[in-house]
Amino acid sequence: MARVLILTGDAAEELDSMYPVFRLREGGHEAVVAALTTRPVKLVVHDFEPECDAYTEKPGHLLPVDVAVADVAPEEYDALVIPGGRAPEYLRTDPDVARIVRHFFDHGLPVGTICHGPQVPAALGLLRGRVTAAFPPLRADVENAGATFVDGPDVVDANMVSCRGWPDLPEWSRAFMAVLEKSAPA
Repeated sequence: MARVLILTGDAAEELDSMYPVFRLREGGHEAVVAALTTRPVKLVVHDFEPECDAYTEKPGHLLPVDVAVADVAPEEYDALVIPGGRAPEYLRTDPDVARIVRHFFDHGLPVGTICHGPQVPAALGLLRGRVTAAFPPLRADVENAGATFVDGPDVVDANMVSCRGWPDLPEWSRAFMAVLEKSAPA
């Protein structure tokens, strides 16, 4: 089975982070959580409320971290998942995050992005010529990064699987697992 790196951090969206961890483990894969430090990350819950133009944010659960990004040897993993929330905003500026994410794109390995997750490869110039979903208000960011934006729950572009956010996770998970199964080591 595959060994999948989940790249997350404080203020990551709770469902975006925990759902893939549990789904991968349920499928018999190893899900390894990486963040800037090894202390548990503080997740947040995003929701949509009446009479509010933006989503709201409330404290979520803590997610245990297995490895610090500085200690990640990306060649030891078969796939990468970048959950959404606010974590991608600052993760995209970290040199170790850049090293890790570039490895997966350079080697054509499966990469899953959820909600704001595409902000990381976009900042690294890795979305140019790609097709991706993202949280819909990120459309201009994705297009300015050279990608084609698709407003869909399970957008597959070769090895990359993306979605708009946590409401899409069932569809995204099926698509990501299919891509992962095709590329996972025997």
